[in-house]
Amino acid sequence: MKKNFPLQAPGKDDARVRDKIRHEVNNYVRRSQRKPPPEGFAIWEFMCKVGVSPDQAESKAIKEVGGAIDTVAQTGAPAVYVEIVAVPAQRRSSG
Repeated sequence: MKKNFPLQAPGKDDARVRDKIRHEVNNYVRRSQRKPPPEGFAIWEFMCKVGVSPDQAESKAIKEVGGAIDTVAQTGAPAVYVEIVAVPAQRRSSG
């Protein structure tokens, strides 16, 4: 998913607009996780970038995307760019 989201909507509170963006991002992640990974891989990992524009987007972990959207909104930007790419990966052993 590579998308620019407006941070303001007429008649809507800015916090609700950010909630809707996070909701759409979470739905995309859940949908991607339901797809079976290619043969030889166990799970999906997500490469994420968030910023004011595609040129200024910074890499983030999937858990940091919601906070990064709020950070961009606090700068007064009219929109936020979110890029999330699902990449097949192996499970890491925790030991």
